[in-house]
Amino acid sequence: MGHSMGALRTPREKWVEEGLRALAEGGVDAVRVEALAKKLGVTKGGFYGYFADRGALLDEMLDAWERESVDDVLARIEREGGDALDKVQLAGRLTFSGDRLLPIDLAVRDWARRDHAVAERLRHVDNRRMQLSRDAISTFCDDPDEVEARSLLAFCAAIGSHFLAADHPGSTRAQVLARAAGLILDRPSDGPGR
Repeated sequence: MGHSMGALRTPREKWVEEGLRALAEGGVDAVRVEALAKKLGVTKGGFYGYFADRGALLDEMLDAWERESVDDVLARIEREGGDALDKVQLAGRLTFSGDRLLPIDLAVRDWARRDHAVAERLRHVDNRRMQLSRDAISTFCDDPDEVEARSLLAFCAAIGSHFLAADHPGSTRAQVLARAAGLILDRPSDGPGR
């Protein structure tokens, strides 16, 4: 009976959300049942009412990450409208600029370096994201090789800028990234900040 009371107080989604928070803050090794239970203020017995083991939780966390970072982002950009280039820029901002999805995404990338199954999952997610970029760039570029190159550059800028420590004399990182996006997406720039 104690398990069902804990299960009622702590829904499955709370375990997944707390797992994602731990992942973002400390990597996959920080996702420990006992630590999550303590953060949630419950006993770890409630965990086993939902999940067979830690691996099951990790799988559901990856499902939630993919849903939020791809499916939900795609749904939002469709609702907000605009042309294909507006949509790809919004998708990039939603995924790689915020303090919600970005830390999770970077933690999944780190995890994927050590776990083949996670690397395959990341490949699937990145392929979906790259296709959005290809579709957008294809609206103004007919050369498939150039479309692929521009898509790669856009994706590398979005992810790599979070690892780069270089300065940009006379400009901020945001200004340089905006200019890079303008070049990649063949959009005019109104100056260094646009």
